[in-house]
Amino acid sequence: MAGGIEDYALIGDLQTAALVGRDGSVDWLCLPRFDSPSCFAGLLGDQRHGAWRIAPAGAAECHARRYRGDSLVLESEWQTAGGRVRIIDFMPQRGRGGHREPQLIRIVEGLEGTVPMRGTLRLRFNYGRIDPWVRRTGHHRVAVAGPDSAWLRAPAGVHTYGQDGATTSDFTVTAGLRVPFVLTWQPSHLPTTPRTDPDQALLATVAEWQQWASGCRYRGEWRSAVLRSLITLKALAYEPTGGIVAAATAGLPERIGGARNWDYRFCWLRDSSMTLSALLRGGFREEAAAWRRWLLRAIAGGPSDLQAVYGVAGERVLGETTADWLPGYQGSRPVRFGNAAVGQLQLDVYGEVVDTLHLALLAGLPMERHVWTLLRSLMGHLERHWQEPDEGLWEVRGGRRHYVHSKVMCWVAADRAVRLAEATGLPAPVERWRAMRDAVHADVCAHGYDRQRGVFVQHYGGRGLDAATLFVVKSGFLPPDDPRVVRTVDAVRDGLDHGGLVRRYRAGQHSDGLPGGEGAFLACSFWLADALAATGRTAEARTLFARVVGLANDLGLLSEQWDPRVGRQLGNTPQAFSHVALVNTAFTLAEPA
Repeated sequence: MAGGIEDYALIGDLQTAALVGRDGSVDWLCLPRFDSPSCFAGLLGDQRHGAWRIAPAGAAECHARRYRGDSLVLESEWQTAGGRVRIIDFMPQRGRGGHREPQLIRIVEGLEGTVPMRGTLRLRFNYGRIDPWVRRTGHHRVAVAGPDSAWLRAPAGVHTYGQDGATTSDFTVTAGLRVPFVLTWQPSHLPTTPRTDPDQALLATVAEWQQWASGCRYRGEWRSAVLRSLITLKALAYEPTGGIVAAATAGLPERIGGARNWDYRFCWLRDSSMTLSALLRGGFREEAAAWRRWLLRAIAGGPSDLQAVYGVAGERVLGETTADWLPGYQGSRPVRFGNAAVGQLQLDVYGEVVDTLHLALLAGLPMERHVWTLLRSLMGHLERHWQEPDEGLWEVRGGRRHYVHSKVMCWVAADRAVRLAEATGLPAPVERWRAMRDAVHADVCAHGYDRQRGVFVQHYGGRGLDAATLFVVKSGFLPPDDPRVVRTVDAVRDGLDHGGLVRRYRAGQHSDGLPGGEGAFLACSFWLADALAATGRTAEARTLFARVVGLANDLGLLSEQWDPRVGRQLGNTPQAFSHVALVNTAFTLAEPA
C-alpha cells in the first residue's frame, strides 16, 4: 500500500514528474509526458502496479531527506546497523547533454561502513495494466510493450536478474562508493539509447535548477516556502508549450475511501490569472510569458468553444474513463483518467482569461492586435451569455446554477476589458462593456446576496456559503471596507471552518451531485488570509498563513486539501493551486498595510 500523500517527494524534467516515497520507492511516473499513461502506478494500488524501490536490504523508511539546495534533486539517507547510505534521485532536463528522451537517474552513495542494498524494478505500462516483455541486451535490461520501451542500465558489478515479474538488483556499498542506475524511456521501435554520464548529468541538473531559482525576487520571512513553491510550479510546467498542469498525479482522493478522485494532469484556465501573478511577482517573467502564449494558443477558435481545461499542448479532448483494474489509493475508487470538466460550461473562465491579459499588460507584455481581436470576440460572446447558469468554478456534477463566483468573474471580464481598452487605445465597444459591468454588478448584488444574513452566498436562490465568494474583495468587485464584504469574510471563516482551515463549501450529494465529503481546501485558506489582510486584520491573516504553510511536508510540498481530523494531506499532489496561492499571499502580506 502506498504511503501517506505527504510522504512523497517530487522530481521531474519539465515534461513529466515522478513521486518518490520515504521508503525509496518511485510509485508514480508517466512517460513521456505528464498526461501519458504511467509506467509506475503503485501510488494507486501497490507494487504490482508498477514501482521502483532501491533501499538497504530489509530497511523501511529513510531517516532523513532533503532537496539539494534550491533544486529538484532529492537526497534520501538511511542509517543501518552496518553503515549509512544516500540515494540521489533526479531527472535530467531533456535536450541537455545530448539526450532527448526522459531519464530517471538514481545514484546510490555509500557514506559510512558497509550496507547491503536491494533494488526492485517493476515496470507496468498503461497505468499498471501491461506487464512488459523483458530481455537483456549488453549492459541493459529492456522492457517492451506496444509503443513503450524502458532501458535500465546498471554498473557491471551489480547482480541484476529477473524474479517474480520484477528486475532485482543486489549489491553492497561501502564508504565512498557510488552505484548509478539509469532508466530511459523511448519509443519501442528505436534500436538503442544514448549513453549518459550520471555524475555529469547530476552536476548539470543541480546547476540548472539553482541558476533558475536565483531569479526569485521574494526576500521576506517566508522565502524558503515561497521559493520551493515557485520551484514546484516550474516543475509542473510542460516546457515545450508553457502549459502548467494542476498537479503531477491522478486519482488521489479528497477523502480516503471516497469517490472524489480526479485526474489533475491538465491545465485549467481558472488558474491562469493567479498563476501569472505568482510568476510575475516571483520574478519569473519568461515563464509568465510562456504561460500566456500557451493560454492564447489553447483558447484560439470560436468564443463559444472556450473550455475550462485543456491538455498540456492545448488538446481539447480529454475523455474521462475509470480504471477498474486499479484498487485506488488506499482503497479510494473509482480511479479516473481524463477529465469530464472539458464538457462543462464555466463562465468564470472568461474573466480569468481577460484578467490574465490585463495583468500581462501591466507587467509590460504587449497586447498584440490579433490578441485584441480574440478578446473582443470573447467579450461579444460573454455579453450575450453571462446571464446563463453554469457548473461553476468547482465543476459540480449536480446541475447548472447561477454561481456568484461565476457572475463576479463575468464582471471581472467586463471591468478588465474596459481597463485594457483605456490603456491601449485599441478600438472597442467600451460603452457596451461598461454597461455590462454595471448590469452584472447589480445582478449579483440583487440575487447573490442574502439580505437577512448580510452575506454573499454560493448561488442565486441558495443559502449555502462558498469560499469562492471571497473574490468579491480579491477581484475588486467591492471595496474591502464595504460591510457586505466584511460580513462575507467572517461568514466564510466561521461557517466553512474545518479545523482552523477553510472548506470550499459544504460538500455532499445535495450540493454538488457527488457522495461523501472532502477535506479543507488549502488554496481557499490562503484566500481567506488575503481577505483578512484586505479588511485590516493583518495579524489574523499572518497567523492563518503560517498555519497553512506549516501543513507542507518536510520538503515544502502541498497537496490540494488537508484532513484536520487525522492530520494528513488529501487530493492530488503537489497541487499548483495551493502553491500559487501560497506565493501570492506571501507577497500580499509583505506589502505595506
